[in-house]
Amino acid sequence: MSNSKSPTFDPKMAPRFSEIATFMRCPLAESPEDVDIAMIGIPYDGGVTNRPGARHGPREIRNSSSLIRKYHHVTRLSPFDMARVCDMGDVRFSSMFDPAVVVEEIEAFMKMVVDTGAIPLSAGGDHSITYPILKVLGQAKPVGLIHIDAHTDTWGPFQGCKFHHGAPFRLAVEDGVLDPKRTVQIGIRGSQGITDGWDFSEQSGMRVIFMEEFTRMGVDAVIAEARRVVGDGPTYVSFDVDGLDPVYAPGTGTPEIGGITTIEAQALLRGLSGLNLVGGDVVEVSPPFDQTGNTALVGATLMFEILCLLAECIGQR
Repeated sequence: MSNSKSPTFDPKMAPRFSEIATFMRCPLAESPEDVDIAMIGIPYDGGVTNRPGARHGPREIRNSSSLIRKYHHVTRLSPFDMARVCDMGDVRFSSMFDPAVVVEEIEAFMKMVVDTGAIPLSAGGDHSITYPILKVLGQAKPVGLIHIDAHTDTWGPFQGCKFHHGAPFRLAVEDGVLDPKRTVQIGIRGSQGITDGWDFSEQSGMRVIFMEEFTRMGVDAVIAEARRVVGDGPTYVSFDVDGLDPVYAPGTGTPEIGGITTIEAQALLRGLSGLNLVGGDVVEVSPPFDQTGNTALVGATLMFEILCLLAECIGQR
């Protein structure tokens, strides 16, 4: 007879190939009540402008996150002991082919989570999912942003639609929920047909660190600059896996060579310890282009790094 119902059973100590695949084998919760950090899947890629498939990201990140164990090897801390962490399942869509409705439904789900005091940590999905999250988190006061990506995602409408994955941060600024002067964009690179996105970011006051500057500065200096930009105000962390070089994350919709390494990414995130973080996401994992499953593992590991930061924030509060 299985001992899985035993009150002493800890799924994180079970063999990593066993149990139902939730984010990092955390309990599945139907309500955010009594939850400090809610991990959420947002299986939507209707905003992509290039290769699709990120709708499958949350499921594969969950699978790969079974490889994540309790303790961080640098800090020796367990975020699962520092905060009540649950998998809140996926945002459910009633009309996934209508981007405006999708935005409303993500926003409603996030409001339900945030209104209880829980901090959201989401797995996309394409980057358009971040806009409705910021609408909730920045409603009372515009939030700051640490954004790791190959692209600024501050472009205007595409093919007649403004709700695409190249526009979330422009929309958030225009809505007054994101403070551009407390926004830093890291790892930007790649050719573009127009300069509109780069121009909007810089002209609105965002600090844009193109990849060449990142390389010249080094990780420690980039961390210091990011901390200077966002200050001590409420700040969101958004990590698009195409910010990494595609040798580390080939399974993504818009890969750009010459990017950040996984070691640099982990160091960068760890350097954000102590900031006033109000949420985070990892987006653009596209399993159909991820032949080895490595990109999903990268996404799960980056989520763990962000989870550790958020758990520290819970402890400080």
